[in-house]
Amino acid sequence: MEAKSKGEQTRRSVLGDAHVDRSITAMTSFDAPFQELITASAWEGLWSRPNWSKRDRSIVTIALLAALGHEEEVAMHVRATANTGATEDDIREALMHVAIYAGVPAANTAIRIAKRTLDEMKSVSGGSKP
Repeated sequence: MEAKSKGEQTRRSVLGDAHVDRSITAMTSFDAPFQELITASAWEGLWSRPNWSKRDRSIVTIALLAALGHEEEVAMHVRATANTGATEDDIREALMHVAIYAGVPAANTAIRIAKRTLDEMKSVSGGSKP
């Protein structure tokens, strides 16, 4: 069995084993180079840096994705807060910043996605806070 890279370990710690396992299972020769790129650059080169906590990176990532209108990625990173330590309050504050610095429509969409995703997380966990 091949040892997991630092990037894959970090990716798993943030997104969870189930998400990463699904990505690996769905990987084809077409997207394998892309998966390798994001694992090395995003998860090892950026998320594994010691300067910020995973919570800090999570908050910034949610704000950036919301500002850019990347709805599926917003939901994925809201789900990841269960692993990063970012709270609902953190998510709300990040999206308030998006409203002022990137626009109300972007924040409005992201708030809708975050609410839905947080509700889904609560229903899966039996109503407890994610």
